[in-house]
Amino acid sequence: MKIAIVGSNRGIGLELVRQLTRDGHQVYAFCRIACDALRGIQPHAIIENFDVTRPDAMQAALAPYPITDLDWLIHVSGLLKSASLENFNTETILEQFTVNAIGPILTVKLLLPCLAPSAKVALLTSRMGSIADNTSGGSYGYRMSKSALNSAGKSLSRDLKHRGIAVFLLHPGFVKTQMTGYNGHIDVTTSAQGLIRLMHQKTLADTGTFWHVNGDPLPW
Repeated sequence: MKIAIVGSNRGIGLELVRQLTRDGHQVYAFCRIACDALRGIQPHAIIENFDVTRPDAMQAALAPYPITDLDWLIHVSGLLKSASLENFNTETILEQFTVNAIGPILTVKLLLPCLAPSAKVALLTSRMGSIADNTSGGSYGYRMSKSALNSAGKSLSRDLKHRGIAVFLLHPGFVKTQMTGYNGHIDVTTSAQGLIRLMHQKTLADTGTFWHVNGDPLPW
């Protein structure tokens, strides 16, 4: 398959590139700056300077690569910054909205002509964006931006269904990455394996749904 991973320079994105390249897929790794680990994997192509907050930079980065018929597009890029009620910083909250909620939709919009008619799109979100599942409060910017992404992803699923393109909102688990300060319940290997399994299992009939990496449906 032809697969695009956006946000491939570290963590879950890097591990997805590793596993999918190992499995023989043609992987296009999108990132702002490629690390040595990503280069060492040797995916089909590394597209650098891909800043999901800047449509002009995204377009310029993509221009040299005539990508067609992508089977999967997995958008991983995200940003987590602390924002409690006592430390409610509008600037960092807006930054998280730009990266976490607007960036994925800009990415899909740009890469839409590159997708195969029966492509699958995964937007990595978080159960922290679930309103029904919020039992601890806090994390205002991250929760709000991921809720917005869930809403946008649902709209996207409606807009693309007639093209045969499915859209899934996927929670990767509480993963031990740089973003979480290497705290978490699972490692990147386990998370990537679960995400790949979901991508294989889910079909157009599941478009617009919200899933935990363990296969459980999540409430909005």
